Amino acid sequence: MAGESVYWDYGNREKALIMDWHKGDLRGKAIILLMDSEATKAAETLARSGLITVVVQDNGSLHKSKLVRQQWQRWQQLGLYIFFLPPYCSQMNPIETQWHQLKSHEIAGQIFDNEYDLASAVIQGMTARSQTCGYIVERFIFNCT
Repeated sequence: MAGESVYWDYGNREKALIMDWHKGDLRGKAIILLMDSEATKAAETLARSGLITVVVQDNGSLHKSKLVRQQWQRWQQLGLYIFFLPPYCSQMNPIETQWHQLKSHEIAGQIFDNEYDLASAVIQGMTARSQTCGYIVERFIFNCT
């Protein structure tokens, strides 16, 4: 599980990071690797169709760290733009609804002995939800320290 991230993909319209098990949190280098991957896809979309790609993010400190901010202009040149939700606005963040459903249904009432068991249950729950609701779960593996 170390270094593994899971993403929801709402019909290729919205993506929201839901977990990363790289030492318990997501590091700036890992988010840059992920966003570089998205920027590569955005550049292809821009070249093919002339359309930009917009990623919607909350105001988590990892999204606005100095290391990440230094990449914004480069990503924009590739056609990837970042839109930040207003602070404390969970009703605009669709992942909040998914977290609520996951906690209320897929993993409700369970006790986990360790982070690995919790991570496995979350991944299984999200995979089941994606199949039921018709969206894609995309997994990224990071090997950064």
